Amino acid sequence: MKISEIKQALAEVEAVNFRLPTGEYLPAHFHVTEVGLVSKHFIDCGGVERQEQVANFQLWEAGDYDHRLAPQKFLHILNLSEKILGTEDLGIEVEYQQATIGKFGLTFDGTDFVLTAKQTACLAQDACGIPAAQQIVLPQVQTAGGCTPGGGCC
Repeated sequence: MKISEIKQALAEVEAVNFRLPTGEYLPAHFHVTEVGLVSKHFIDCGGVERQEQVANFQLWEAGDYDHRLAPQKFLHILNLSEKILGTEDLGIEVEYQQATIGKFGLTFDGTDFVLTAKQTACLAQDACGIPAAQQIVLPQVQTAGGCTPGGGCC
């Protein structure tokens, strides 16, 4: 999800709800404690220099059970963050505290914002020797007469 997409969604919803990949909702009293710009400048294992930038939202919950983040307030926070994010339509990454700080992608299902699982990956598979997936051929199973001990089908 990009900044423009979340702004459009916030203009359409009556409440801001975040759902984890498990289907569990974040408590309604969560806070958006940070909106920031995260830049990553790195070299992959194949020696290719790369750069990434994302808008980062940090979600947090505390004992403030009366707090509810209205869509208009979240939109206001995003507009203020343009000082840091600039006007580029960045992708969004979300941090949320669980056993450790979890990093998630973000989608919108028309009602709720859904945190999506992120995975690591090798960006230079062709350069660092990772073999292509091999196709496994399974033996044909005999169906007529069933399996018998020593028959080779079991």
